[in-house]
Amino acid sequence: MSFRPFKKLLFGFAFSPSLRANVFEVTRLASFLNASLIFVHVGKKTPEKEKNFNLILKECPIVPGEIKLLWKQGRPVSSLISISEKMNIDLLLLGALKREKMVKFYLGSIAREITRKASCSVLLMINPSIERYHCKHIVVNGFDSPQTKDTIEAAFEMGQALQSDKITLVEEVSESRVAVSIDDDRSLRKATLKKEKINREEKIRVADIIKKIPVKKLHGLNWNTQSIFGRRGYSIGHYARVVRADLLVMNAQEENSFLSRFFPKDLEHILAELPTDVLIVQSQKDE
Repeated sequence: MSFRPFKKLLFGFAFSPSLRANVFEVTRLASFLNASLIFVHVGKKTPEKEKNFNLILKECPIVPGEIKLLWKQGRPVSSLISISEKMNIDLLLLGALKREKMVKFYLGSIAREITRKASCSVLLMINPSIERYHCKHIVVNGFDSPQTKDTIEAAFEMGQALQSDKITLVEEVSESRVAVSIDDDRSLRKATLKKEKINREEKIRVADIIKKIPVKKLHGLNWNTQSIFGRRGYSIGHYARVVRADLLVMNAQEENSFLSRFFPKDLEHILAELPTDVLIVQSQKDE
């Protein structure tokens, strides 16, 4: 598996109240990534819709060099996935709301379904803005998984593009790895030492991953590691919320592995109530 840089972006949009902010947001991102951008509306094309969209696009102060606008009739999920595959999209951009149960159209259940089925990486945006807000903090999972190297590399690529102040690589450690019954000071000391040992091992493992990432992607970025003990998926989402991260970067669902039986539930914690904008990185199979 390998990470494919985000050079071809697709934004699936609806004519919702947040459209203007979303268009400003995705045109900025495509420009920062030096990527082409394809806008896709799944719905009937009308002169009024086309005029309104083009007016918004003309207002954007920063736009990428290559932009396309497509209109597609059909079901949103299957249409966007099909177009993404046919056009070899690297990153699919979608608007989303924090609580999945509150949403309609692209905002929630559809974004959630696309996230599960997409063969490319997906960025769910809950905080689009007309004015640019500086990306201060990116949180990325440091799971013990074959996909994690690609996910961390994607986080650093986004960090470079957005000129992020800090990237935190989070190793979620299951409490079951400690598994010490605390009855007295001795057992407490034993549990503490075991956590410290696991923490050291996790930091070494993540540091080894960092060594495999091109040096130019690390240049100028401030990064650190953080071990947290708890339930995988839920814990990192809570951490991202507490530290007020601007972006959470996660592995996509892992296929054909022992972990794949568990990982979907982990991602559900994130998708059910998004703590911030979430980038779900899909590793590409080497040809």
